[in-house]
Amino acid sequence: MQGTLDLEVAPRPHYTLVTITGGLHLGSYRRLRDGLLEIAADGPDAVIAGVGELDFSALAPVGVFALVARRIRIWPGIPLALATGTAAHARALREHGVHREAALGEDVPSAERALGKPARRQAELLLPRGSEAPAVARAAVRRACAEWDVTHFVYDGILVAGELATNAVQHTTSAATLRLDLRHGRLTIAVLDDDPRPAVLSPRPRPGSA
Repeated sequence: MQGTLDLEVAPRPHYTLVTITGGLHLGSYRRLRDGLLEIAADGPDAVIAGVGELDFSALAPVGVFALVARRIRIWPGIPLALATGTAAHARALREHGVHREAALGEDVPSAERALGKPARRQAELLLPRGSEAPAVARAAVRRACAEWDVTHFVYDGILVAGELATNAVQHTTSAATLRLDLRHGRLTIAVLDDDPRPAVLSPRPRPGSA
């Protein structure tokens, strides 16, 4: 029970699987907490922790899973699910309220199903160098919003994408890439370029100036 704790990481298409073995106790609490937070910070769509081979007693700090779930839901904005492995583990986790913060499943497939819809959707598009770039960016936003069923973002999204694409064409000399990132109901729009020069905010003309 007081042995070392190991985390085996296996990236999957829609989540990262973390198989946890060893013993959970006060001495291994920090390693488990920091390990899961570090894995989540690498940017997977979700984290599934397999705890079927994890040893813990009735006094073990299993609330660490609820803590991690709350933190990574805020940043980087992804969910945590647990593959409990045994009925005893599932019961212990529920008794400590972990199920209120993290989805529980008997095994990895059921934990994946418990996550529901993909937590994150992404799209990238290389924009043309020229005056057509803003129109291409706006069309990409419309298409992505329709495919991802978030059409309420279309109006604001096309305004932002068009402005960013226009700025990239006017103020950089490199190719620009439109990046769309939908995560937990939040749509982030960015236009990236390879221009090494730092961005400079041009002063606004004063009213009445020539």
